[in-house]
Amino acid sequence: MRRALVALALATAAVTVPVIAQMPTTPPGKADASLVKAGTYAVDPHHTQILFTVNHLGFNSYYGIFGGSTGSLTIDPAKPSASSVSIEIPLSGLVTTSGDLNAHLAKAEFFDVAKFPTASFKSTSVTVDGTKAKIAGNLTLKGVTKPVVLDAWFTGAGRVPMSNAEAVAFEATTTVKRSDFGISYGVPLVSDEVPLKITIAFEKKG
Repeated sequence: MRRALVALALATAAVTVPVIAQMPTTPPGKADASLVKAGTYAVDPHHTQILFTVNHLGFNSYYGIFGGSTGSLTIDPAKPSASSVSIEIPLSGLVTTSGDLNAHLAKAEFFDVAKFPTASFKSTSVTVDGTKAKIAGNLTLKGVTKPVVLDAWFTGAGRVPMSNAEAVAFEATTTVKRSDFGISYGVPLVSDEVPLKITIAFEKKG
């Protein structure tokens, strides 16, 4: 029995060790713009998050997060201002640390998720300044479309070892006024202006 277990352990090691040996010993993503490859990229929904902040009754900040976004980025390092990005955000992916609040935010007085299951952002122009950019575009939320500008910066590029795909990532911030999108419930007890922080990763198609 012992010999059988040893043989099984050796066989398992023979299978797993080469895979582990191929893994990088340092993070493959680097904030090096020369590593960005031209092409079309898909949003990595597992590593993309949108964080919002509101002030609760004048006492403290409260946070929520959207996950599961999809979309695409087209980029050419030789012509960065010609880049374009389109993002779809499933509102059912909204979570806070309160289950009751999660359910309330899905109701009609807030996001009305049953009627408007997604929000979206589509860029209209990109103005680049080194590793930073201003991305102007249209945000559609609860059936209302308004122009917004994202202050974005490049955070990394490289090849993902698990998928062997080229990847590129950015972070961005902006502030929206929720009443502009028909979400006025609780104003002014809960803040109308809502800062957003976005961290988004893309993997190259093909």
